[in-house]
Amino acid sequence: MKKIEAIIRKSKFDEVKTALHKIEVNFFSYWDVTGVGNEKEGHVYRGISYSTSDIQRRYLVIVVSDEFLDRTLEAIFNAAQTGNVGDGKIFVSDMLNAYRIRTRENGRAGIN
Repeated sequence: MKKIEAIIRKSKFDEVKTALHKIEVNFFSYWDVTGVGNEKEGHVYRGISYSTSDIQRRYLVIVVSDEFLDRTLEAIFNAAQTGNVGDGKIFVSDMLNAYRIRTRENGRAGIN
């Protein structure tokens, strides 16, 4: 099993959610977060300067079986990517086990 942590633009969340549902990844958690990126300069929009040092993003945590990893990553890349600075990051780590509290099922059965 793998744990995927994705930090994406809030504006791309609905597209990512739809893409995940299409590949049958139907359970994940998410939070609104603020982070600091690499870009140091602000942006000017209609004569007003906006700071880009504090960036509003959405943080997703998804646990999938090993065979779902590649298609899950591809769905996130395709839905979240704009090609501009600030598209986000994805982190993948090994997940030792997962348990469904109601039935005590674990492993793949615990996440399906």
